[in-house]
Amino acid sequence: MTSRERRLIDLSHAIEPGVSTYPGVPGPILSDFLSREDARGRYAPGTSFLIARIDLVVNTGTYVDAPFHRFAEGSDIAGLPLERLADLEGLVVEKGPGRAFDTDLFEGRDLAGKAVLLRSGWDSRWGTPAYFEGHPYLTRGAALTLAAARVALVGIDSLNIDDTADLARPAHTILLEAGIPIVEHLRGLAALPDSGFRFHCAPAPFRGTGSFPVRAYAVIETGRETS
Repeated sequence: MTSRERRLIDLSHAIEPGVSTYPGVPGPILSDFLSREDARGRYAPGTSFLIARIDLVVNTGTYVDAPFHRFAEGSDIAGLPLERLADLEGLVVEKGPGRAFDTDLFEGRDLAGKAVLLRSGWDSRWGTPAYFEGHPYLTRGAALTLAAARVALVGIDSLNIDDTADLARPAHTILLEAGIPIVEHLRGLAALPDSGFRFHCAPAPFRGTGSFPVRAYAVIETGRETS
């Protein structure tokens, strides 16, 4: 008899007041809309609630980009189908020498319909100035390869899926034009196998925005023989 064991792996950075996700983007501000002290006057004795208020740039923490982030006529966050965000077969691609994830890393792989996660280890620099300098990225040719292969989603564990020195942003342009969501600032990909897991990263269905934070995670199931 085979028993199934299930593990959940958190792949998101925690969001906290003042956290810096991208140079020049202000960190979130957390305040009370209704404090516990004020709530005590509204409810029965011993009963109180906290309702928080957040001033947040949507490109904060680990977030997903929808086509609307790049194209005014593209799908916004609320319009992204869950089939592109949840319960996806996952595939991890390890970066080779140098900064770039280039075309050769994807040759001969079965990519169609998968969440392709680009693992560089750059997440270890999160919270330090080094996170913003010389980050790994996806090349234009590799983005074309992934779009042609009809992947479901592409994620990366670094500052940006594009080389920020390239103001044309080819990876964003190619993938989002093909309707492929992009997840940036992943963490913890070292805990994942190269394949054999399911990936989830559904955001709140907010209309009129092209990006939004997610709680990204992977589900790994393994079989164990029992008597």
